Amino acid sequence: HVQLVESGGGSVQAGGSLRLSCAASGYTYSSYCMAWFRQAPGKEREGLAAINSGGGDGRTYYADSVKGRVIISRDNAKNTLYLQMNSLKPEDTGTYYCAAVSKPPWWNGGSWYDEREYTHWGQGTQVTVS
Repeated sequence: HVQLVESGGGSVQAGGSLRLSCAASGYTYSSYCMAWFRQAPGKEREGLAAINSGGGDGRTYYADSVKGRVIISRDNAKNTLYLQMNSLKPEDTGTYYCAAVSKPPWWNGGSWYDEREYTHWGQGTQVTVS
């Protein structure tokens, strides 16, 4: 049974930083492609960053809206995914989700930022920037 549990959300002032974590269990974490998504109030869920499996090339991808301000990383020994967020802005407010899929979306011509490509999701963690 695949389980993803996010943590690390909270309230922060603009310009501050947060590090989100996503603890994974129930599958071979190291072999899965992982990603972070965000859903702002009244908006659709958007892909922020993705990281390929450790067995793949470990390549990372970022949305333009967060590029240069966030870093996605994974610790395969701890089965944990991270999102380090810096220089936070009020528009970063939203619910943050981690997601997993066994094969990278781009292998089948899909896009890393398309939520339909991911098969497993966490429950989300709230981030509020004021």
